[in-house]
Amino acid sequence: MTVPETTTATTAQGEASGGTSGAEALRPHAEDAFADELKALAAADDRPRPARWRLSPWAVATYLQGGTLPDGTVITPKYVGPRRLIEVAVTTLATDRALLLLGVPGTAKTWVSEHLAAAVSGDSTLLVQGTAGTPEEAVRYGWNYAQLLAHGPSRDALVPSPLMRAMSDGMTARVEELTRIPADVQDSLITILSEKTLPIPELGQEVQAVRGFNVIATANDRDRGVNELSSALRRRFNTVVLPLPATPDAEVDIVSRRVDQIGRSLDLPAAPEGLAEIRRVVTVFRELRDGVTTDGRTKLKSPSGTLSTAEAISVVTNGLALAAHFGDGILRPGDVAAGILGAVVRDPAADRVVWQEYLETVVRERDGWKDFYRACREVSV
Repeated sequence: MTVPETTTATTAQGEASGGTSGAEALRPHAEDAFADELKALAAADDRPRPARWRLSPWAVATYLQGGTLPDGTVITPKYVGPRRLIEVAVTTLATDRALLLLGVPGTAKTWVSEHLAAAVSGDSTLLVQGTAGTPEEAVRYGWNYAQLLAHGPSRDALVPSPLMRAMSDGMTARVEELTRIPADVQDSLITILSEKTLPIPELGQEVQAVRGFNVIATANDRDRGVNELSSALRRRFNTVVLPLPATPDAEVDIVSRRVDQIGRSLDLPAAPEGLAEIRRVVTVFRELRDGVTTDGRTKLKSPSGTLSTAEAISVVTNGLALAAHFGDGILRPGDVAAGILGAVVRDPAADRVVWQEYLETVVRERDGWKDFYRACREVSV
């Protein structure tokens, strides 16, 4: 694969400073991992581009959803789902409204956020990771205290946040898990999003956002430790809800693609024979998530966990590693059984009952699932 000159320069810099080169990174940033696709799109893109965008809105949507360019370059899908959702998300970023990607855990909010930033700005690293301990400095700015004590408040002593850097450079900033950030810190975004300015009262100055600046935030309201967004903050966003995959085939496709990508980065063997096990994992997750079997004949109790697509990807990836290092390289029921048990049984008391009932009433009686039933029984004891 040909590495673009910009990526080569960045790699050389990283090696010189003791960093990790893009080729060696365990998980390259989107703009590095898909540099060839982004370069091909930019070369073929003759549509109008908003200020400081690397691609036109059409090309950004194509990068996310996949397609084939006139020169035959295949753009792989990054998000498998309704194209209209991606078009609305991209269009939002082309306006002065911030974008909020909302959905239950595991619906690819972070993945979509990263790839949108990579396609729009060529940099997905201007990131504020939301946690219960995220301070206001992570959203606004901090101080180099050595400089501050030696010379007092100055621009040299100021440490810009990713949001401040994005405002100055006309880039796309990301805020992950917005609802995990304490409410008072969340509200420090209001002035940034509404006035497009960040006051620095200590210096009597402000940073004004230049054209091209915008914010992508992700949030869910189904997890523990969630802080509700104030109505004032929520009004500053256009909200796009990312749903769970609509059909089993769509979910199998998503899991297969991501497992293949992760497997290549970990030097795990390809698993064409593992498609049956991937479909089985997806079937188990969907049935327990929906509370009914695929044929609609048997109602089921649902466990406390979300059983998301992301968790299914994790179960299959771990199963591939087991098959590669402790088996014959072929994904089998015994390789995924323990992972499924760990994903389903989060509450040892209530969820274990749900799982045992599912095993005995559904899995045990299903044609072609006897090996899977035995493997699950072994790890459930």
